[in-house]
Amino acid sequence: MKIPTLLLLGALSAFAADRPNIVLLFADDLGRYASAYADPNRPSPNDIIRTPAFDRIANEGVRFDNAFVSAPSCTPSRGSLYTGRHFFRNGSFSQLHSRWQKGAPDPGDAIVGMPETLARAGYHVGWSHKWHIPERLIGGKDHQYSPHGNRISNFSQQVTKKPGIRGQIFDAVRGNFHAFLADRKDSQPFFYSFNPTNTHRAWVRGSGKALWGLDPDKLKGKLPPFLPDNEVVREDFADYLGEAMAFDQACGVIIDELEKTGELDNTLVVISGDHGIPGFPRGKCNVHDFGSRVLLSMRWPEHIAPDRVIKPPVSLIDLAPTFLAAAGTDSPDDPDGQNLLPVLKPGGDEKNLRGWALIGREVHVGSARENFLPYPVRALHTADFLYVRNFKPGRWPMGDPKAAAGDALPDFKKINNDTRAAYADIDASPTKAWLVRHRDDDGLGIVLREGWEKRPSEEFYDLAKDPFQIHNLATDPAYAADLDRLRKLLMTQLEEGADPRLGDAFDRPPYCIESR
Repeated sequence: MKIPTLLLLGALSAFAADRPNIVLLFADDLGRYASAYADPNRPSPNDIIRTPAFDRIANEGVRFDNAFVSAPSCTPSRGSLYTGRHFFRNGSFSQLHSRWQKGAPDPGDAIVGMPETLARAGYHVGWSHKWHIPERLIGGKDHQYSPHGNRISNFSQQVTKKPGIRGQIFDAVRGNFHAFLADRKDSQPFFYSFNPTNTHRAWVRGSGKALWGLDPDKLKGKLPPFLPDNEVVREDFADYLGEAMAFDQACGVIIDELEKTGELDNTLVVISGDHGIPGFPRGKCNVHDFGSRVLLSMRWPEHIAPDRVIKPPVSLIDLAPTFLAAAGTDSPDDPDGQNLLPVLKPGGDEKNLRGWALIGREVHVGSARENFLPYPVRALHTADFLYVRNFKPGRWPMGDPKAAAGDALPDFKKINNDTRAAYADIDASPTKAWLVRHRDDDGLGIVLREGWEKRPSEEFYDLAKDPFQIHNLATDPAYAADLDRLRKLLMTQLEEGADPRLGDAFDRPPYCIESR
């Protein structure tokens, strides 16, 4: 039976008061970097960064210490977040640079997505800046709001060139949000996704110190052991942290606007990112923590207990079911994620969490390997262990060496500027260029091994003893029972989710097309 339009709108208006607005502040390539994560017992880059916006949301709500993406690559990660499904269940947007075979049925076409589901439930939905998945999942191009531009996504370039433009950049962030709110009808609840890309390379060398006062020397002794602790790498990392601070300041602008309009306490505010740091060994494109663990905080007064820290692993696939539950509706997409609200409410029990996160990837840069083949890997992260299954250990995990092959050393500038010149699944960067140029130096064995060398079919790490996941225990008899348990659990999840990798379908059309 059809419900009359006026009656339906009246019902939605009456229900709106009980439903929160939802604001997702979502960074590109931003791992787990915020001052709230600084730990006096474990030196890290978080010791020198300042992120008041993230810290506020965490202190007035909840901070997740072990939040993981479904895939450490932008398109599959974002697709999983907005659908609540493991990345491999999303058809054509389960990979980044993968051209779907023309005319082939696409499982992704049947997916509605969380934003569109909210729109159908009466929400005003929209986004600014990067999307990178089908726009129909949020109502189409008309729901993009960037009339004041995208200068935040080139923050260091813009401010280095014109220092006086700094305030104007944040005014533009505010203006874009105002434009979104201007299209809202009366007290209609809204979903807004803010997705700048300034933490994605490239950024200006030296900008961390010049623009944010981040002294690279203060990173001495704070980098993970698979990174060389030298001037080039420390400066590169400090520049990245500066972009993270720019993102945080932009988040603060939006939070401030919510407060000024009286909407903040009726808004579920979430801050996170789509995967780990780009251009560094073990970062972006890796299932290990440096590539797949991200910052995550949430605030919604009376519904989320304040000043709480959740330590068990969660996945960003949990956000879509959580948002939809807050809005009083369900997902039509058969999600794999779980609604976190029962755990986050005052008195909620962490024992009701799933207790693990499933991570994986296929294609990132399409031309990284011969014949455009992916690097297939799946992993299961629990509170105690990380289990990794490399399905094709004969392939280069970060892409073929290309210019880095042979005896001749490639030009620093070439590696620094051209991602595809060598190991194309690692973004071009000063760090990558330095490592390629110094590959024969003594003492870099662990760096090169963890950075881009071929990997065994299985990896297994004891996280309490080895938080940086350096010592592979897959062949250690003492861990055989734990490894077998996680191996079986992973395979069960892949089988239940009908992962195309189990039949190597990701190596064939429509997922993989050799001729491009």
